[in-house]
Amino acid sequence: MLDQPMTSKMTAEKDGAIGRLIFNNPARHNAVSLEMWEAVARIVEDFEHDDAIRVIVVSGAGGRAFVSGADISEFKERRASEEAAAAYAKISEGARLRLQETLKPTIAMIRGYCIGGGVGTALACDLRIAAEGSKFGIPAAKLGLGYAYDGIKKLVDLVGPAYAREIFFTARQFTAEEALRMGLVNQVVPDAELEDYVNNSCAMIAANAPLTVQAAKVAIREALKDESARDLALCKRLVDECFASADYTEGRTAFMEKRKPLFHGR
Repeated sequence: MLDQPMTSKMTAEKDGAIGRLIFNNPARHNAVSLEMWEAVARIVEDFEHDDAIRVIVVSGAGGRAFVSGADISEFKERRASEEAAAAYAKISEGARLRLQETLKPTIAMIRGYCIGGGVGTALACDLRIAAEGSKFGIPAAKLGLGYAYDGIKKLVDLVGPAYAREIFFTARQFTAEEALRMGLVNQVVPDAELEDYVNNSCAMIAANAPLTVQAAKVAIREALKDESARDLALCKRLVDECFASADYTEGRTAFMEKRKPLFHGR
């Protein structure tokens, strides 16, 4: 367990190779306050600097929601003017960007409501695994909110323009099965099996070579950018580092010796 950051409404735990980032505001279906967004960046940074952490799992406390969006009770004070809204957006988007840009693989473990900013938070993760019965939606059109281009682009990249239009235009809630069909989530599993499924996924990722996983994550991220913005030199450097690593030697040796490799990320 690492020191708890800034607010009791965010929980950070270390469980072997898994770093757990938990939105802990169940009384409000894990609606996110400004202080919670600020805590996210600190938690991710701590996980990034811990070599023992191989994968980060993002979830919500209480069993009824992943994240139900921004804490609307703060809107009057925090987002009453254009300037205040911009300042709020800078912090909340910065936190999601910090989660998105970490070089460690991330999994959103979704149970219950995943609404508004909850969808944005899930999209910031590499993988999304949902329990049956979960609900998804972006109700911006019901609140009169403008939705930033970057957030819409991220959704379009994942589900395509047709589903993105349906999600935004209707502002309705979608079932986990609909989310799976759209490509919004990777897997839907029975509620009782969610933790085991995610833990097994983490175990598979953690057993693999961290440098290879990192290189793949960066290459996929660069592939989603406009061609002129892609850092192909960075992608090549990371691939070269894989081939020059002790883990590559270990992987080859383990294969020849018919045993499981033991990777150290170097």
